[in-house]
Formats: sequence, structure tokens, C-alpha cells
Amino acid sequence: MDDRFNVIVSAGSLKVTGEHVVRFPHRWTPDGVTVQADFTGAHLLHLAAAGCVLNDLYREAAALGIELLGVRVSASGGFDVESWSSTGITYTVDVSSPASSESIARLIDIVDSVAEIPRAIRQGATVQRTG
Repeated sequence: MDDRFNVIVSAGSLKVTGEHVVRFPHRWTPDGVTVQADFTGAHLLHLAAAGCVLNDLYREAAALGIELLGVRVSASGGFDVESWSSTGITYTVDVSSPASSESIARLIDIVDSVAEIPRAIRQGATVQRTG
């Protein structure tokens, strides 16, 4: 059994298309974003991290005056099948932009440090049912 739970979120010129891709409106891109993921809890956790990184790439690029033509963020990870605890999440970022490679590298570094969902996951959080 494959213990990896892969997701892809993308926009612009790097947008993924296909039969199992869902499109959502997006405030920073005229054609929205696409999501390629199965609907399981594991995939949704990874989707939250990848989606946050994509959003923050657009937000921080705008603040820095960097034009983004396309973004693709792929995230994956596994789970210990005994405890269903995450074995960690890894993600990659592809960016299409007329900006210099140094500017894009700086943008990606900034986003890695400020993206809210990855930061929350890195710190750990309690989850409690109420009521």
C-alpha cells in the first residue's frame, strides 16, 4: 500500500488540468486555482498546507511587487498506520515569473517562514470535540 498522500494546488500558467481536478475561485488569480487530491483526511491535511503556501505566494509576491504567471505547490506525506500520526509533510514549489531566480528564491523563503498553516502544523495543536 502506498503510504504517501499526494496533493497538488496550482494556478495560472502552471495550473493542472484533468478529469480528477477541481477548480475553485481565488481572490488573487483571475482563473482560480485547481486542486488535485483525493478526499481523505490525510489528503485534506496536506491540502491545507499546500493551499496556504499557494495563497501566501500570491500575497507576498504582491507585497514585493513580483509578478506571478503561475504557481504549483505539491505536498505529500505519510502516516503511521498504527497511531495515524503524521510522519511529516514535504512540499515543493514551482513558480513561473519574469522576476529573477534570486527574487523568486527570496519569495519562497519568506513564504516558508510566514505561511500560517505550515507554521501551525509545525508547532502542533490540540483538537477537541465540544458539545
